[in-house]
Amino acid sequence: KIEKPKPIKCGTFGAASLQQRYVATGDFGGNLNIWNLEAPEMPVYSVKGHKEIINSIDGVGGLGIGEGAPEIVTGSRDGTVKVWDPRQKDTPVANMEPVQGESKRDCWTVAFGNAYNQEERVVCAGYDNGDIKLFDLKTMSLRWETNIKNGVCSVEFDRKDINMNKLVATSLEGKFHVFDMRTQHPTKGFASVSEKAQKSTIWQVRHLPQNRDIFMTSGGAGSLHLWKYEYPAQRSKKDSEGAEMGVAGSVSLLQNVTLSTQPISSLDWSPDKKGLCVCGAFDQTVRVLIVTKLNKV
Repeated sequence: KIEKPKPIKCGTFGAASLQQRYVATGDFGGNLNIWNLEAPEMPVYSVKGHKEIINSIDGVGGLGIGEGAPEIVTGSRDGTVKVWDPRQKDTPVANMEPVQGESKRDCWTVAFGNAYNQEERVVCAGYDNGDIKLFDLKTMSLRWETNIKNGVCSVEFDRKDINMNKLVATSLEGKFHVFDMRTQHPTKGFASVSEKAQKSTIWQVRHLPQNRDIFMTSGGAGSLHLWKYEYPAQRSKKDSEGAEMGVAGSVSLLQNVTLSTQPISSLDWSPDKKGLCVCGAFDQTVRVLIVTKLNKV
C-alpha cells in the first residue's frame, strides 16, 4: 500500500515489460509519474504533463503488446492529448491540442491502436462533447473525427497490436458505438453500429484478450454487460463513385449482471486466465469475477 500526496486518477502497465512491472499514473495535478513497485518511494520518471487533471492514460509497446517504442498517452481536462516516451525526459513525442481559437474540450478517454509494426501507431481520444478523434502518429496528423452527440467515457480497440479492426466507444447516456476500422471511406469515414445498453452512463469497455469479438461494458447502474460482435457477410462495398466503404455488423447481448448500487467505474480482464476479470466501483469495493462458457460463444 503506497500513498502519494496527489490523488491518482488513472494508471497503466502498458508501456513496461513484465520483468519491470513499472506502473505509469496520471494524477489530479496533471503529473505523469512512472513507479517501480519494488521501490515506490520516488518515481523513475516524472513530468508535469498537463495544466489540469489527467483523466485517462494508456500504454503500448510493453507487456509484449504492440510493436515499436514503449509509449504512454495521456488525456487531460486541459483539452490536450500527449504521447510520452519514458526514454525522453520532459517533452512529449506528440502533442495534440486544439488549434488557435478552437475551444478546449475536456478529454475523458484515450487509447492506442494499430501498433502492428515499428512505424504504424494511432491514438484515439474521446471528449466531453461527444467528439472522437483519431490521430495518426506515423504522419502526425488527424486521420479521422466524428461526434456521437454524447460525452465519450471510454474508447478501446479490440486489439492494439494488429491492423485496426474494431473500435468501441461508450457514452454518458447508456449508448455505445462499434466502428469497423478496416475500411475508411474518403468522406463518410468508418461504418458503425450503435446499441442502447441501459439508461445510465457506460463507464468503460474492455475486450476479452482471448477473443476480440467479445467485450464487456460497465455501467452507472452497477451492472456489467457482456456483448458479442457479429461480422456482416461482407465487411465492405463500393459506393456509387466506386470508393470502398465499410459495412457495420451487429451486436448481441450474451449476459448481464448487477453487482452494485453504485457505478462500476473500472474493469480489466486477465490476459492469462480466460474469463477472469476484476472491477472497481464507487462503493469502494474491488470485485474479482469469473465468466464461464466463453469457449461456447
